[in-house]
Amino acid sequence: MGQRVAGKVAVVVGAGQTPGQTAGNGRATAVLLAREGAAVLAADRDLAAAQDTVAEIEAEGGKALAVQADVTDEDAVAAMLATCVERFGRIDILHNNVGVSIAGGDAPITEIEADAFARVTAINLQGMVLTCKHAIPVMREQGGGVITNISSIAANINYPYIAYRTSKAGVVTMTEHIAIRNAEYGIRANAILPGLMDTPMAIENRVGLGGATREQVIAERNSHVPLRNKMGTAWDVAHAALFLASDEASFITGVALAVDGGQSLAVG
Repeated sequence: MGQRVAGKVAVVVGAGQTPGQTAGNGRATAVLLAREGAAVLAADRDLAAAQDTVAEIEAEGGKALAVQADVTDEDAVAAMLATCVERFGRIDILHNNVGVSIAGGDAPITEIEADAFARVTAINLQGMVLTCKHAIPVMREQGGGVITNISSIAANINYPYIAYRTSKAGVVTMTEHIAIRNAEYGIRANAILPGLMDTPMAIENRVGLGGATREQVIAERNSHVPLRNKMGTAWDVAHAALFLASDEASFITGVALAVDGGQSLAVG
């Protein structure tokens, strides 16, 4: 157990994960924040997945509580954050990790269905707007806080699916808006832009597409990463999130931090 966020209270939205062979970004972040001393409210649409994250945290001696919340339901979002204040007394860290692409029906712009575009945007962007809407008043009242939103380098590169790219670009702009409008209250807001990661959501949704095996999916994704030709893991995202949430980043706000092994630099 470390002390980089000791005594802090963290809400990790999307703290469960898709079943798979590796850790997901939300679970890894929740576990790492707890290891470093934070009390964690682990929220997820799938309560069982959030409870699995809490069980992992508690097995290591950490403090955590699982709650069910769908970020497209504003009443559920408000209740989630009210539960955190009721149980732990404050909200120091809000980590927004929820996102969907292929599983939400995303497609190229010439093929996208209106309902799919609305669904992906509601989850990826509107959901973060709602969590921030209800967390910021708490943070203002207590004199500060940290918000970290998970975007994607898909916002900046040749990514084929319109809803995911558009919504993740919106996350960056939203984060900048929150940062400048809330600096006077001592609230910092930053975005993390993961690149190609070896997580269940990224891998499992692609296995079988066009007949691809898991090994082929992994090899193809690895080939696009300049740094050692190997994808990152959820722990790379979690360590970036821990840094941004800690006092070590106390003068950092409004940044979009790429965690991508150099992929966003590979132009052409």
